[in-house]
Amino acid sequence: MTDVGESETLIEIVSPSSSTLDLNRYVNFVRDPAAGAIATFEGTTRDTFDGRRVVELRYEAYVPMATQLLAGICASARETWALRRIAVAHRLGTVPIGEASVFIAASAVHRADAMDACRFIIDEIKASVPIWKKEVYENGEVWKENKEFFERQPAAAQDRPSCCCGSKIRVQDDASDGSADGLRE
Repeated sequence: MTDVGESETLIEIVSPSSSTLDLNRYVNFVRDPAAGAIATFEGTTRDTFDGRRVVELRYEAYVPMATQLLAGICASARETWALRRIAVAHRLGTVPIGEASVFIAASAVHRADAMDACRFIIDEIKASVPIWKKEVYENGEVWKENKEFFERQPAAAQDRPSCCCGSKIRVQDDASDGSADGLRE
């Protein structure tokens, strides 16, 4: 495996005031003359979830810890696959339908390494990085819990009915005049 340093990794947590992720910037960052492949993953906001119309997503993060964990995830990917360069970006704040909230690009000599690394990185982000997602629906909102996080928890924690806010969904009462808004558990 070729020795590549931290300068070959770009990690950005993009503040809410910024616009869309510049996907070309990240792909260009991982371009390398020794790479025969660039693989990418783009996570976007979809318009429905479980039959409910999604209006937007909202992300919050503990940025110092998120950045540190992302660096560790990229280092682990480098230890496992022969990667040339890695770029990881995640937006905070509101992400409208169809826009990217997370983007990963990896370059490697061979495509399998780049593709496997992208999958590993997104799975690790969802399992361990303190970035939280709220789905906003036409008739309510909910903080989403990643299944990847719970798959890694001890069995005792998995037996709990819900984490801190998993069962609390803000729903507008359709039977009322639209002014009633309460928590449903």
